[in-house]
Amino acid sequence: MPPAAAKTRLQAFTAEQLDKAEFKARLLQRSRSSALALKLQVLLDRAHASPGVIDGVYGASNIQAIKNFQIMNGLEPDGKIDKDIWEKLRQAGGDAPILKDYEITKDDVKGPFLESVPEDYTEKAKLKRLGFTSAGEGLAEKFHMDEGFLAALNPGKAFDKAGEIIIVIDTGGRMESQVQRIEVDGRENVLRAYDGANRLLSAYPATIGSTDTPSPSGSAKVRTIAQDPAYYYNPNKLNFAEVETKEQLKIAPGPNNPVGAVWIDLDRETYGIHGTADPADIGKETSHGCVRLTNWDVEELAAVVKKGTPVDFMNVIAAR
Repeated sequence: MPPAAAKTRLQAFTAEQLDKAEFKARLLQRSRSSALALKLQVLLDRAHASPGVIDGVYGASNIQAIKNFQIMNGLEPDGKIDKDIWEKLRQAGGDAPILKDYEITKDDVKGPFLESVPEDYTEKAKLKRLGFTSAGEGLAEKFHMDEGFLAALNPGKAFDKAGEIIIVIDTGGRMESQVQRIEVDGRENVLRAYDGANRLLSAYPATIGSTDTPSPSGSAKVRTIAQDPAYYYNPNKLNFAEVETKEQLKIAPGPNNPVGAVWIDLDRETYGIHGTADPADIGKETSHGCVRLTNWDVEELAAVVKKGTPVDFMNVIAAR
């Protein structure tokens, strides 16, 4: 996860600033960093209306997450937050502080870490594992954070030192309710998960197919779920413009491989729901037809779906 290259400067906030942050519409401005925006992102994350990467900057993914939270509560999904919705978010997110102390463990720093992740698939295939590039990258993903924001919260801290106490986001617990249906919305760039009564349980920002490599239309079903999967590139089935080789490739598992931490296989050949090496780009680009989530979001989803769960695609981009 490279530090965010956004033009907005990522700011650190104190626990006191976050405790005092209360809803005022004028304080939520697009592409602006604020204690209120950070608190909003964390409350949405705890409510399972994922805002994607948490960085304290109010943006499009936050507005989409508000829409999903409104759907969860039977409200008109206009993406606008008011005092009533803010209070519902506070209730859903619980009273736990936004920030917490975390002691870095031996597992966090044991690696091995890559110097960098090559862009070329042939070079990726030469590596034994597509792991993190640093302990900081792994810690940022563990707490759903932008790596640059994690660094801003912890100036001078050594992320590669077991026993170091750092400040992180308290994201709350994972969703536990069983998902009975998944909906992939190509217009909104979001994946929504429903229970048996068609209530929205969780929603995640998603990167979905393009006109060159569209996502499937209609319905599919979950075929199997693979944790920490290897990635197989077969040029006879897949034809990615950025991959020049005509040979089949096997790319080792790891959070930075092309499908990230989890592969949820669908009964449509070559299609699945999976993680990513670049969480900050989710919802801002197009995919090769699969549905791409952050690693932490796809891990949460994979824990509550099973073989045969239906996946409905809607508003997907048509092929040229």
